[in-house]
Order: sequence, then structure tokens, then C-alpha cells
Amino acid sequence: MTVIRPYVPPALSLAGVMLLAACAGSDAATAQLPTWTNSSINPVSRVAVAAGTATATSMRPDGSLSTVALDLASGKTLWTHPATMAGRLPGMGVPAPAITTAGSKAVIAAIDPAKQGKWNATLHARDARTGSTLWTRPVHSTFGPQRCGPYFCVSEHTALSAARVVVLDPATGKTIWKIPGVAEVEWSDAGRVILLRLAANPVLESYELKTGKLIWQQPIDQALGKNLDLSGGWAFGATGDNLVGYLAPYTNPRTKRTSGFGLFSVKLADGTVNWMRPSVVRVYPSGSPAFAPVVRPVDPAGAYGGFARLDADTGRVMGQIGAAQVPGSGWWLAFPTGMERMGFLKHGSQGSAYDMASGRPMPVKGQHGWSFCQTDPKPLPLPRQPSGFYSVAALCEFDLASGKRVATPSPPPAWFTGSQEGWRIWRDEKGTLHGVKDGSPSLPGMYG
Repeated sequence: MTVIRPYVPPALSLAGVMLLAACAGSDAATAQLPTWTNSSINPVSRVAVAAGTATATSMRPDGSLSTVALDLASGKTLWTHPATMAGRLPGMGVPAPAITTAGSKAVIAAIDPAKQGKWNATLHARDARTGSTLWTRPVHSTFGPQRCGPYFCVSEHTALSAARVVVLDPATGKTIWKIPGVAEVEWSDAGRVILLRLAANPVLESYELKTGKLIWQQPIDQALGKNLDLSGGWAFGATGDNLVGYLAPYTNPRTKRTSGFGLFSVKLADGTVNWMRPSVVRVYPSGSPAFAPVVRPVDPAGAYGGFARLDADTGRVMGQIGAAQVPGSGWWLAFPTGMERMGFLKHGSQGSAYDMASGRPMPVKGQHGWSFCQTDPKPLPLPRQPSGFYSVAALCEFDLASGKRVATPSPPPAWFTGSQEGWRIWRDEKGTLHGVKDGSPSLPGMYG
């Protein structure tokens, strides 16, 4: 079988899993909708959006990184500044800058090269529209800033025993509150933030943003059992009043023991576990864990079953394809815009397709699906960084009957791109960034 592991936060490793960060071909969308294309940058991270401004981390021809700010309505580049990473783990991918609002304006925070000798980098906050400096903060090591409601959350000193999470005022850089340890933001609104504690025993914690008061805690082993290991990777997404999470399996090379893995859901309000699906792997490409997750069960002996699409609200199976229907080898998953079908793409030859609801085979003539279009991506040539960083993946549209790319592809589907402020933004295989305003409600994409 073929299992795909893209770079993102965060699907990291899995025994026998292939690392894939692929490409997509997409030209402008329909002429009836506002669209833009920006080929002057090469974004290698996800794109973050706030208050009519978009931002991403871009790679220059020499491999150096830069923070890029774009006008969301036009796609025009507003400004760029040098960027770097200081302590980011390769499996987490290149981080996007963080963007939030301070009063009437948006603020972008990113990691710049160091300005002081004893520090490795600088956390730099800028006016999103003009690029003017608002404040700076020296950094030893960090996974990068994240938006947490109206503030920035930053894990600092991640390579040191003094690691901590600080919550910063975007206008001044003032520390609002802090907690020891390392954590990642998985969800936030104007009043609360949910953090994943990156520890041997991972825990979800909800905090009041203004005060740092702990609201609730939920150890993930309550949903997925003991023997968890974040080295396998994780991904989260919110749907309605719930947070859906995924932990990928990791096989310890020393003990040969595989960690616990699967999907689960907790209530945003109190952390109560809604449902759990242990011992399933998330497949790629597919939607966010919070939007049309597609999984494949794994038995205790490590054998893979069929495929199932889950309801993110309830965890129930909405449709499945039995293990006996899965082709032997040489295929890649391909889903249409609505994910109502599952396609098995065979490059250059006829594939197969199944109806997800009934599990019945379907004629492949006229069937299109979105899949990865590069099966052997090369790591980004980033100087002074460890090998293993890949650009954010993108998708191509294929004709399942021929296994060839569609000559005039449509924009990638919403389950892949997600939507922010009514815009869907994606990177194509050449590094060009595209945007289409179709008024889609805000929803998570494949990468959350």
C-alpha cells in the first residue's frame, strides 16, 4: 500500500511511511470571482490571514528565507524582510509568520536573523501593511510565533531546560503571562486558547487569555491510551464546539515498539472527550481532522484495513471501502471536490474509483480527483538549517481514466485549501501563489 506523510504540523514519522510534500497545478479560477496570482515570491509555508492581509514564509533563490506580507484583495506584495529558523524541528515544516490584530491594524510576528551576538535570532513584530517595526525580542531557540486570539504565543528557549511559553501583546511586545515548558497553539478565540503540551505525556490545556488562568486539562492518553509519542506527529482542527485531534504512530528504533495513535474529539468548553478512534492512521491527501477526515485502521500486527470517512462531529463512519477493494500497489489517493468518492490514481494508466457512501465501484470515465503530483520531492536547500524541511504540499487535478493531469485544472478543493476571510489561497507546483474569493465560510484545510 502507499501511505503518505506530508511535512506539516504535523504529521512526522511512521514506520514504512513515505515523506511527501507535493505540488499542484492551478491557474486562475473562474472569471466571475475575484482572483489573483503572485509569482514574485516562492512561499514554502502555510499562509496566515488577518484583517485583509496575508503572510507567509518565502524562500529566495539562494535558499534564504523571508517574511512576506500580501494585500489579500489583490495578492500584491506589500513588503518582505529576511527570516530564519532557530531550533525548529524539520518534521514540523517551515512555520508561517503569525498575524493578529492590535486595535485597528494587523501585526505580523516572525523570526528574523539575530541582531545581538549572544542570541540566535530575533522575534520581530511589524505593522502588517507597512512593514514598520513595532518591537523586537531576542530569541535563543523557538518553534516560531503563533496567533492566540488577540495575542501572540511563543515557545521560547525550546532547546534549553528553561523552555517556556510566553503570551505577548502584539502592539508592545509586553508579556501578558507565561508558563513553563513547550506547547503549541491548537485553537483560540478572543478569550481562550488551547495548547498542546509537547511532553512525554502530552496534555491539552485551555487557558483564559487575559489572565493565564487554567480552565481545564485533558491528558491525551484518556482518549488514545498509554504509550504516546509525539515524534510521530500530530494535527488538530476545530469544528463547531469541538476540537478534533490526530496523533500519528511512531516506532521507536531502539525498542521497536509503536506508540499509540488515532483520532479523538474533545469539547472546547471543558475538554470532555466526545469520541475516540484509536489505531487509525490519517491518509493523505484528505481534509483536516475537523473536516471530512479519512482514515485507515491498523490491526495489532500492523496490517492495514480499508478506508473510512468519519463524521468529525460524532466520529461515526460515514462511508467506507473494504480492504479487499484496495488495489495492490502503485496507486495514490485522489479525491474530488466534494470527497464523495475515493479514487486510486495510477500515473499514466487507468485507476479506479469508489463511492464513499456505499463502497461500490464506479466507472472511472470522466472521473477527476485531486492528488499529489510529485512523488519524490526534494528537501528545501536551506543554508545553516538541518536537512528535512519541505515546502508546503500542493495538489494536481487528474483524470482517473488516463492517470494524466487535467489540461485546464480548476482551483484546488476547499477541503485542501481551507478558507480565511472568504478567500482560498494555494501554492502551485512552480511556487506561484494563487487566491480566489468565493465567499467560503472559514474552515480548516488539509494542514489545519
